[in-house]
Amino acid sequence: MRAEWVAKRSAQDNVSQMHYARQGVITEEMDYVAKRENLPADLIREEVARGRMIIPANINHVNLEPMCIGIASKCKVNANIGASPNSSDIDEEVKKLNLAVKYGADTVMDLSTGGGNLDEIRTAIINASPVPIGTVPVYQALESVYGRMENLTADDFLHVIEKHAQQGVDYMTIHAGILIQHLPLVKNRITGIVSRGGGILAKWMLHHHKQNPLYTHFDDIIEIFKKYDVSFSLGDSLRPGCTHDASDEAQLAELKTLGQLTRRAWEHDVQVMVEGPGHVPMDQIEFNVKKQMEECSEAPFYVLGPLVTDIAPGYDHITSAIGAAIAGWHGTAMLCYVTPKEHLGLPNAEDVRNGLIAYKIAAHAADIARHRPGARDRDDQLSQARYNFDWNRQFELALDPDRAREYHDETLPQDIYKTAEFCSMCGPKFCPMQTKVDADALAELEKFLEKEPVNQV
Repeated sequence: MRAEWVAKRSAQDNVSQMHYARQGVITEEMDYVAKRENLPADLIREEVARGRMIIPANINHVNLEPMCIGIASKCKVNANIGASPNSSDIDEEVKKLNLAVKYGADTVMDLSTGGGNLDEIRTAIINASPVPIGTVPVYQALESVYGRMENLTADDFLHVIEKHAQQGVDYMTIHAGILIQHLPLVKNRITGIVSRGGGILAKWMLHHHKQNPLYTHFDDIIEIFKKYDVSFSLGDSLRPGCTHDASDEAQLAELKTLGQLTRRAWEHDVQVMVEGPGHVPMDQIEFNVKKQMEECSEAPFYVLGPLVTDIAPGYDHITSAIGAAIAGWHGTAMLCYVTPKEHLGLPNAEDVRNGLIAYKIAAHAADIARHRPGARDRDDQLSQARYNFDWNRQFELALDPDRAREYHDETLPQDIYKTAEFCSMCGPKFCPMQTKVDADALAELEKFLEKEPVNQV
């Protein structure tokens, strides 16, 4: 769809959506996003120009259906997939991608660290994906030196970043905010550094006693991103890995640096979103969202979770969806899903499904709480179908139609029960929604109540 759109821009030095927006140009991507969001195209352009919204759309990802991430639009959900040294391959990752898209992922991150040729896996995912693809290039940089972190150089990082950009990656997690002076701040944490990318860079700085190379070469990364319209996803390397560590000095020191880097990228018209925690108690979530907006000049916030308790391994899609709904309500632009396997292992296809549906619920609940126009329309339609015992319409409107039908049909599978005025919970005689009160009966009752005090009836 985008091949013709981007062809006319390829000869320019800066092809970012922000660059065009700041020139007053409404690109085809902005116009497409406006229709998807049911918002004025000029509002989309203004939000992108301001930096409060991004449209991640690499010029080499031409089969992309453009979308946006920002507080003015619907709350979005990202799904993580990726091969590991212990599991998965290209076909498996493409299946996970297709499943994620089926169940509503707005973007997908390929977090592959092994299990095959990373370039081939990534290319297959991008070629199959109608949604933006994000990556964490530091993973492949480490693999390129056979896991010997101390051998990494700034050129290794830049080489991998440019390779990802050439292949069509739409946004990259860049762990440029963790500085060498931040490392002593984690000494009182229970879980230390839990970010994989952050951990790699922390070890590099401890070994070399030098500043983070992604920070010192940030302008070089900006130049790469300008050429391909790659968006920054500034990584929160010091995100809290447990509720005890939330909102501590280390996390907030990095956040301040991320704000500085955000404004530095904006000076070159490069799009930015900022990643956030992590594990955060419910009473600290609003503070974290507002603090990010303050430090990062309202750049879109993209949070993992946050998990509101640490005691539920196997159910962390639930503990985190609670926090995600609250974060979305207070203005987070995109939620990164957590699966039931979080902290335990590599997710399989069913884990991807369960994590994604939990987060689609959280994002939708946030849109309702923020009173976004039309956010509750689908809820009202499903409620009407439920009241009318229109089972097939209920299934059609559900976030996961297959699961809704499956649960209904476990006890009442025959087609006749798709029009029955009951389910297996209440049975045919005890369903309260069978109590239909028509207009005439209500009018008669109202007249009666006008004549008779309620306490005497």
